[in-house]
Amino acid sequence: MLAKNLLELRKLHKLSQEELADRIGVSRQTLSKYETGESLPDIERCKAIADVLGVSIDDLVNYSPENNMGMGVPPRGKHIFGMVKVGDKGQIVIPSKARKIFHIKPGDNLILLGDEEAGIAIIKEEGILEMLHKNE
Repeated sequence: MLAKNLLELRKLHKLSQEELADRIGVSRQTLSKYETGESLPDIERCKAIADVLGVSIDDLVNYSPENNMGMGVPPRGKHIFGMVKVGDKGQIVIPSKARKIFHIKPGDNLILLGDEEAGIAIIKEEGILEMLHKNE
């Protein structure tokens, strides 16, 4: 997965092998071997690559588009949790990974926001209160 993700992200950022190699401190040939899977970068090099490309090390190494509706690696701090179905009464189940990352527990109050062009967003009650107090 690392090789495929690296190649996709480098192209997404419109970097040549030479440019990315220079930014992470390796030769173009070494970067080419990373992209073909002929060799693997060490953890420090993975961190450098992830930093330059704006993704997490975990997503750089493990992200699988097949498990995420065919979408590419998201930028650091952004997530694709998959698809949910709306139930008969409009309910959805928030995926466990999302609940874990955003510390959502049973009984938490969530605020549903909407923009007719951008879509729907869900934010924890504490999050909106913090945002409101920052703007005072």
